[in-house]
Amino acid sequence: MSERTDPATEAFLAHRNLLFTVAYEMLGSAADAEDVLQETWLRWVDVDLDTVRDQRAYLVRITTRQALTRLRTLGRRKESYVGPWLPEPLLTTPDVAEDVELADSVSMAMLLVLETLAPTERAVFVLREVFDLAYDEIAEAVDKTPAAVRQIAHRARAHVAARRPRGTVSPAETRGALDAFRRAIETGDLQSLFDMLAPDVVLLGDGGGVVQAVVRPVVGAERVARLLAVGLPRVTGAVSVEPVQINGSPALIVRIDGEIDNVVAARIDDGLITGLYIVRNPEKLSRVERETVVSR
Repeated sequence: MSERTDPATEAFLAHRNLLFTVAYEMLGSAADAEDVLQETWLRWVDVDLDTVRDQRAYLVRITTRQALTRLRTLGRRKESYVGPWLPEPLLTTPDVAEDVELADSVSMAMLLVLETLAPTERAVFVLREVFDLAYDEIAEAVDKTPAAVRQIAHRARAHVAARRPRGTVSPAETRGALDAFRRAIETGDLQSLFDMLAPDVVLLGDGGGVVQAVVRPVVGAERVARLLAVGLPRVTGAVSVEPVQINGSPALIVRIDGEIDNVVAARIDDGLITGLYIVRNPEKLSRVERETVVSR
């Protein structure tokens, strides 16, 4: 990008955080979202701005199309991924939690729900439910008719509603659950953690085949507690646990001898932990070293 400020650059920079958030919510990967933004920029600089009625909508359209292309490639990549695939965690700014809808949309739990949608369904859901784009704008972005987009949106909403966390969860509830996890790590007291686990809790670990992690989901409070009881004593080195905001919600960064080992996020339903998400893949941990701005 040229250092000289011109109308195209100004418009792109003005909407950059929004475009990143659109791409990230569609892909669950900050690295791929950044690549999409680069591709969006390269197309944007060739656009005759005099023909653009709404620069924000136009940029979102380019970003969505590039993200859809990337999403289909990612789908093939995930088929050969070692173990469970989890979204790339982002260290988010505190103000994200104040926008409840935005925080919910970028949460680990919601991104995993979005993973179950087909690419076009995911794009339509994100653009309509999170960013409140009009159906005709979405139609241009996904190359469908407005009527078709309405049907896709209805189907995607029903799909997500059946799988998203039940009810609104306060940050305090999530912090309370993660405090029990932190105490278990720091003191070996697993009872308080066990008391927070739902009977059907699911633990997912993402090592990406690079570092050790569970290669299949671990289901059930007793099995999850047993895994943690066996795994925690094996940790060698000085362990520190830092409460942070990851993807708009309370989470933990676990360091061993000062180096980030993993990020722990949780899904809470009816006051109990129904999902534990532990990201260990080093390739996914660079974004927890510095804050990422997400917006809508």
